Amino acid sequence: MKRFGIFSVSLLLAANLFISAQKISYPITEKEKVVDTYFGVEVNEPYRWLENDTSKATANWVTAQTKVTSEYLSQIPFRNDLKKKLTKLMNYPKYGAPFKKNGKYYFFKNNGLQNQSVFYEQADLTSDPNIILDPNTFSTDGTVALASLAFSKNGNYLGYAISRSGSDWNEIFVLDMQTRQLLTDHIKWSKSSQIAWHGNGFYYSAFDAPEAGKEYSTKNEYQKIYYHAIGQPQSADELVYEDKLHALRECYAQVTDDEKILIISITETTTGNSLLMKDLTQPSSNFIELAKGFDNDYSVIDHLHGKLYLLTNWKAPKKRLMEIDLTQLSNENWKEILPETDNVLESVTIIGKKIIANYLKDATNHLYGYDLAGKKLYEVQLPALGTVSGISGEHKDTEAFYMFTAYTFPATIYRFDTNENRSELFHSSDVAFKPSDYVSEQVFYASKDGTKVPMSIIYKKGMKKNGKNPLLLYGYGGFNISLKPSFNVSRIPFLENGGIYVVANLRGGGEYGEAWHVAGTKMKKQNVFDDFIAAAEYLIAQVYTSSRKLAIDGGSNGGLLVGACLAQRPDLYAVAIPEVGVLDMLRYHKFTIGWSWTSDYGNSEESKEMFEYLKAYSPLHSLKAGVNYPATLVMTGDHDDRVVPAHSFKFAATLQAANKSAKPTLIRIDSKAGHGAGKPTAKVIDAQTDMWSFVMWNLGMTPTF
Repeated sequence: MKRFGIFSVSLLLAANLFISAQKISYPITEKEKVVDTYFGVEVNEPYRWLENDTSKATANWVTAQTKVTSEYLSQIPFRNDLKKKLTKLMNYPKYGAPFKKNGKYYFFKNNGLQNQSVFYEQADLTSDPNIILDPNTFSTDGTVALASLAFSKNGNYLGYAISRSGSDWNEIFVLDMQTRQLLTDHIKWSKSSQIAWHGNGFYYSAFDAPEAGKEYSTKNEYQKIYYHAIGQPQSADELVYEDKLHALRECYAQVTDDEKILIISITETTTGNSLLMKDLTQPSSNFIELAKGFDNDYSVIDHLHGKLYLLTNWKAPKKRLMEIDLTQLSNENWKEILPETDNVLESVTIIGKKIIANYLKDATNHLYGYDLAGKKLYEVQLPALGTVSGISGEHKDTEAFYMFTAYTFPATIYRFDTNENRSELFHSSDVAFKPSDYVSEQVFYASKDGTKVPMSIIYKKGMKKNGKNPLLLYGYGGFNISLKPSFNVSRIPFLENGGIYVVANLRGGGEYGEAWHVAGTKMKKQNVFDDFIAAAEYLIAQVYTSSRKLAIDGGSNGGLLVGACLAQRPDLYAVAIPEVGVLDMLRYHKFTIGWSWTSDYGNSEESKEMFEYLKAYSPLHSLKAGVNYPATLVMTGDHDDRVVPAHSFKFAATLQAANKSAKPTLIRIDSKAGHGAGKPTAKVIDAQTDMWSFVMWNLGMTPTF
């Protein structure tokens, strides 16, 4: 065994030298003379033609790039073994937290390697479950996913939305729960919409049908809310709300659990919303303004006994819970139930006449129970510092469920008694992983301006801080989104082979409330990149790793993070993985729903100052010819209609032309895949195999599986 191990390592080293010595012949990407002018400043756009996602030229470019990337990845000697390892690790039953509706229990389960999780019904917790929806039957390759679902109040109908090939476009269908037959109802061109039941139908949001051939790139404008009555065609649906004066606003419908109140939430960007309210018990009633403007966030939790419960950051950056008497709607009359604290109030659920409040402290969750008047009753004892999600329960019931996870704690479901404050294990994970073999520690490091930033570091016990450890640093830093502890089997092979996995909780996220978020937006966006760069420097200074052993990874806004940091400090990392990234900061707002991100990014056309700031950090426009860039694998999906693949196409082409080093600059373009949601298990395994193979290979690792 020992001799075989030495021989295997020798083969890997020889293969590494062979691949490194092979000069990659990248496809020639044609340059065109395209120039944009911003406030008198000319900006060259030689790869503008790659924005045309339906052209033959773009298709040929994708094919050529895919061939080069596939050839490179296929030469990594341990890639097939890694795929087998990941497939084996993934092959265990995975459950979602159950919820109760009309006296029955419902839950999602994946047997192991099913492409999509299956939706089940149980009469009680001991009876055999029955399949209600199996998304694996929606397509032959698993690329049609269940996006959302909602039961009618009486339980007679189940409305559900599907997504095809990872697109954000949804189609809504209705299942008769008595006959288990699919009805003729079919809604198209819905996006970012709830299915809000009322009576014999539901409210939903939709856009007008886009131009044929431009479904995945055209800017989305003039979203509307309709009411659909069961049995009628979509063309007959009642228009409930529209705004003809503001093309770039979104609107969403919500009906309270008692079906008495319709709430319309209106947004201009990803931050801040206004609320309209309508009394559904009075069909002729008009909409009343409940919350105005877009400076704050308002979320209706529920309606009980003539009172609305509202979670908001109005005059409370870390959020508070308010009670609104429907006879006195002015916000001066709102009653504070849970005041703002030092920790962020992430979510509120009312179960069994108890308020279950989920707080975020230093990027980990803490759960508390209160009575409806806001008196604290207890803290729920969680198994470790980690993340709580999937909290469910009914008003009339004391039974609740929640899911808990952490970096070294696989997802586990607990059954909770809201009266007794008692949690009991409901379902544990069967994944092949021993938490006791690993360490998860949290540190606080100083960013460039002295701001203390939390960071989690996960590694196998026995790790030595000698500066030689391969390390992957992950970040996001935007849109008020918090990175909380979570378990992911795809990290196990990296950790088992001596890798260190690190997550930095950068400004721009929601870990410390709205002030933390705003500190990483618009003209302060550089703070996010400084935080990430400082994290890398800290990890090197503390001899966890070195620049030649350091990889960085992030997706979406995190792809922007990786792209910007790659451009600003190419010397600091050995590997960079920008996934589905926002990489062109001058034109991002011109595609699909990109205009709604201006609250975080600003707009290149709004002022010269904003244009200059965006151009200075825009990954696409920051790349310089003749620079030694790290090994880079750009990842995207051909059906990504949130961050259109043109971002990744243009960035990859520019980086290939600019890079002076012999390190690979590749792009992986997943077919029939979008921004990430709903991706089938087979495609997840393929993507993770390629990403981790590329990372480990270019960090000089010789892993065994």
